Amino acid sequence: MNEAIRTPKGDKRPRRTETKEVRRQQLIDATIRSIAKHGIGGTTMSTVTDIAGLSLGIVNFHFQSKQKLLEETLIYLAREHHHQWFKAYNDAGLSSIAKLMAIVDAHFHPRICSRQKLAVWYAFYGEAGRREVYRKLIEDIDIERFDLSLRLCEKIAQEGRYHAIPPRQIANLLEALYDGIWLELLTYPESYTRKNARDQIRAFLATVYPDHLDMPTFS
Repeated sequence: MNEAIRTPKGDKRPRRTETKEVRRQQLIDATIRSIAKHGIGGTTMSTVTDIAGLSLGIVNFHFQSKQKLLEETLIYLAREHHHQWFKAYNDAGLSSIAKLMAIVDAHFHPRICSRQKLAVWYAFYGEAGRREVYRKLIEDIDIERFDLSLRLCEKIAQEGRYHAIPPRQIANLLEALYDGIWLELLTYPESYTRKNARDQIRAFLATVYPDHLDMPTFS
């Protein structure tokens, strides 16, 4: 009688079903490093496999083409970002301003806001020929964050009777600030820190919602 093959107790080697995901993640991580170093145009299947220490056959098996690998890498970054801000939002308690600031803070978490990953985001943004394709891949995630921020801004406006700037405009400005300040961090790393970046947005929100948020202290 055949018995099921059992993994010895304490053996943490990946199973065959896990190995596929491990390999895919290794290749995506290598793609991030390659794009940060060479740009999208200079990234090839060979640069990725060299960084990952895997064979060309492995990357072709998992992703079939460079374009598929690029798209999966972008989706991975978007989902990682989504997980970070959505978890922060859920963990922030009941206060609308605390939840909004949790979303802000998540944009500058070291896991998300590294020079390497910022370089990759802007490499994708700079691809004029495929910008619309890339935008559609992550559009639903961006819309979810915007809608959530808009609802929070509406609640805060009602609580504080703020009427100077409409909530939709504030939500739009937040999205623009994330992108612009990320670019500042990428371009001027020697004089701009994640804390500086976060405090710039807090200062904007403290000006708009003075009864809900204190102005940060800039050093």
